[in-house]
Amino acid sequence: MRLYNLLKIAYAALMRNKTRAMLTMLGIIIGIASVISMVSLGQSSQLSIKEEISSTGTNMIMVMRAFRRPGVNTGSDNVQTLKNTDCTAIAKGAKHVDMLSPMVSTSGQLIRGSNNWPSTIQGVGCDYLAIRKYELESGTNFKEEHVNTYAKVCLIGQTVVENLFGKDENPVGQDIRFGKIPMKVIGVLKEKGQNQMGQDQDDIVIAPYTTVQKRILAIDYLHMITASAVSEDATDAAVAEIESILRAQHRLLPGQDDDFDVRTQAEMLEMMSSVSGFMTILLAAIASISLIVGGIGIMNIMYVTVTERTKEIGLRMSIGAKGRDIMLQFLCESTILSLIGGVIGIILGLIISYVASYLLAWPYVVSHVSVVLSFVVCAATGIFFGWYPAKKAASLDPINALRYE
Repeated sequence: MRLYNLLKIAYAALMRNKTRAMLTMLGIIIGIASVISMVSLGQSSQLSIKEEISSTGTNMIMVMRAFRRPGVNTGSDNVQTLKNTDCTAIAKGAKHVDMLSPMVSTSGQLIRGSNNWPSTIQGVGCDYLAIRKYELESGTNFKEEHVNTYAKVCLIGQTVVENLFGKDENPVGQDIRFGKIPMKVIGVLKEKGQNQMGQDQDDIVIAPYTTVQKRILAIDYLHMITASAVSEDATDAAVAEIESILRAQHRLLPGQDDDFDVRTQAEMLEMMSSVSGFMTILLAAIASISLIVGGIGIMNIMYVTVTERTKEIGLRMSIGAKGRDIMLQFLCESTILSLIGGVIGIILGLIISYVASYLLAWPYVVSHVSVVLSFVVCAATGIFFGWYPAKKAASLDPINALRYE
């Protein structure tokens, strides 16, 4: 039997039961749409994470405090393993480090007149904005003079501006209070929005680290050191230099654990991408269950169809149709059901991915591999789940089939 005739007969058979055919395809449509949208959103998430981390500098290095006991690794506000002298030593001895900034931070209440807002103040060095790629919308950054004199000056983010100042009011030059400490606003940061963890990057106050150390926290140690390598390729060399210098500064013996942690943006990117990739695979695997359900639905309907058309099968066999022709006919019907459902599912999946990416402000990514694979899976599903009912139809005895009521 020619392919054209097979397709024509299959199409006519499906059109006789349009509602049944549509409901049969629904499982395939949902399965394919779910898989494509999950894979697409997973890749969009990974790309969004990569772009965000890259926007803060791919050569950024973070040195954090860590206190280790045998079998224990904890961080604590009371751990005093990083000092101002560590920054000085790194600045002098690390050739592959370009910029460096000490960092201390705390949370508290910001007050201006009758307005108040809970926020975080970060005490940093003059290079911090360049390292983290913050930009000023107005005003100026603080200078070494401010750091050396514990000056009560600060830069504020857009969220702080919105909650402490009016719409048409210029914050630069005005005073705010952090707790009981008055601070003069000398600059306003450009908007950065939320990060991947949902944290508002504009809800921030930046001040000289000595000011936060001495006037607010009354401590002589650092919470973190932020640095940038001279280039992305030099990041590993910079990390090695920092670790060597800090071990010497802290007088750690060979074999003794570090009392600090050095992290890079590359490590963060790899970790976040790994988590996102795992979640994408997990969600796609769960969504693919719908494909199995859809395939079972096709098998079920084809069984019903064979039973309903037993007499028709007997008639075709009596006028010369072979078992192979009958099998191909029903295989063709199940494959068409699966492929049409697959095409609709692919289109629906792409639409869902686009809408979700737009709402989440993620880049829209189309996984061509998942689209092609989905199409192949659709054809395989139609053949696999349609084969047994088709074989049953082909094995019917023509005489018994003609007598079937």
